[in-house]
Amino acid sequence: MSGIRGLIDDVADFSEHAARQGLPAARRDVATRAVLDTVGVMVLGSAQPILHTVLAVTGQWGARPESTAIGHHERMPSASAAFVNGTLAHCMDYDDTHLPSVLHPSASVVPAVLAVAEAAGLDGPRLLDATAVGTEVCIRLGMAGYDEEQRNSIFFDRGQHATSICGAVGSAVAAAMVLAGDAATIAAAGSIAASMSSGLIEANRTGGTVKRIQTGWAAHCGVTAAQLAVAGLTGPPTALEGRFGFFRAFCGERARPDRVTAALGDRWHADQVHVKPYPCNHFCHAGIDAAIELRRRGVRPDDVLAIELGVAEPVLRTIAEPAADKAAPATGYAAAFSGPYTVAAALTGGGGLGVYVDDFTDAAVRRADVLDLAGKVRCHADPECTRIFPDQLPARVTAHLLDGRTEQVACLTNRGGPGRPLTDGELDLKFSLNAESRYDAATTALISHEIRRLVEATDVRPTMHLLRTHHSGGIS
Repeated sequence: MSGIRGLIDDVADFSEHAARQGLPAARRDVATRAVLDTVGVMVLGSAQPILHTVLAVTGQWGARPESTAIGHHERMPSASAAFVNGTLAHCMDYDDTHLPSVLHPSASVVPAVLAVAEAAGLDGPRLLDATAVGTEVCIRLGMAGYDEEQRNSIFFDRGQHATSICGAVGSAVAAAMVLAGDAATIAAAGSIAASMSSGLIEANRTGGTVKRIQTGWAAHCGVTAAQLAVAGLTGPPTALEGRFGFFRAFCGERARPDRVTAALGDRWHADQVHVKPYPCNHFCHAGIDAAIELRRRGVRPDDVLAIELGVAEPVLRTIAEPAADKAAPATGYAAAFSGPYTVAAALTGGGGLGVYVDDFTDAAVRRADVLDLAGKVRCHADPECTRIFPDQLPARVTAHLLDGRTEQVACLTNRGGPGRPLTDGELDLKFSLNAESRYDAATTALISHEIRRLVEATDVRPTMHLLRTHHSGGIS
């Protein structure tokens, strides 16, 4: 022992206390909603070709039957299952988001915890506690790399995928809570994972599918780091804040490592996590909300002369430029990053909670009525939206109608966020729509029920068994 204490030791002390004493019911409720939402998104992702890719690889890693991978009928080693499910959780861009760090914490932490909890035959309350703590650690790492003056993630500014980088450490802490529960092992797992953390966002710029597996890799790293810690491997106590540590490596001199432990246990950054109601880029969501409200007021596509979509200035390059491409997206995937298309789809009348995956197929983006309306949408920087960003991702939509009237809707807080959370009914609808892509309605309802009662479950394995064996299609 070096006698030196670092930030990871304080994190580990808090995590041990949570593992041994348990968290309040309110925190477990937040974790339950995160598990329900993430499992639904994982199921939806299992219909994507990326599942074939990751299963082809994990099949070469060994076959110890420990944990469930959605879309596969046989169990696999827990680290492999975490990799598969973590990939599925993020591949549809439908996973939850923390603001202002713009992290997707559940996409790595939930799959990691599910995998080790199933292998260990853990009870539900301990699974939820580990999920809550791992998610909080992930977010706090992201907030330590958030530049308040620039209002931007330092990780992103340097071309790094903060979700996977921070997710590896958060997943390791959570997995070690399950596998051991003592502070020494948790600290070792977190510091080991700091050496495994990785992820670039160059694919956002020039293409490639590697970003889809990065949260899966983070979950895999988290489980592996925890297993190594249990086996006796250790890491430096200053792995996070040290001269050659996590923050210096990823963020240079700009990070604020003290945020990792500031008011830890008293303030929960996880309360600022937003559940996505729509399967598209989060910058498009407020515009969708505004279009839904216009439709509620009676505005119909045939009434529209022109639409103005005002958003935060930094958002324009993602959802508004180049204007011609955004007005007529070439593919369903491109449409998910188009302000004009998503407003038009919602005003025309989309599926799910407003728009759904059926609105983002290659066929759907060729609908003449939607494209005609999207061509009438002009995007601009709105000063108020720019001021609020990125604590919220707001929009202001102004519809100029053929009869001379003007209808305006300002959505300054995001649906699914702490100010406008999805109701239990809305979250259940999202889960059902996602899960019924693989399971029948009865099985979907049973899975939802079992996840909702995790707080009472003495063993999580029956719930995971449902995910593995009851399916109506897909890979088997």
